[in-house]
Amino acid sequence: MTKPPLRLAALALAAATLAGCATIPDAPIVEGTPLPPGSAVALLQPVAVGKVVVTPREVVEDSRCPVNARCTWAGRLVVKTRIDGAGWRDTADLTLGEPFGTHDVVIALTSGEPAPETGREVAPEDYRFTYETR
Repeated sequence: MTKPPLRLAALALAAATLAGCATIPDAPIVEGTPLPPGSAVALLQPVAVGKVVVTPREVVEDSRCPVNARCTWAGRLVVKTRIDGAGWRDTADLTLGEPFGTHDVVIALTSGEPAPETGREVAPEDYRFTYETR
């Protein structure tokens, strides 16, 4: 008669041990510690934005008009961005100033620095990006 209670105890111990490894369902999946909301981040640096974490991965396009030039078109900045939510992950090309929606979350790339200058190319490691929820 001692065998059934021992099995139950072993199952309870196994369940408790596995529960310690469970993921928190409301937490985004992300590598590294994200910076606080509103922080300007470099490429590959995660930042909290509302209930998600975003990570700029790559500058896809930076055709913005240089600050020391006159242009007929303002150009645009497009950044491939990973978006991590509770149990999901998306990657999308976000365009500066244009909202992007996924999984009931709307985020926007709100700034990209430095601005281009005539005769000077911006190195990938020099960029800093800011994101916000809409």
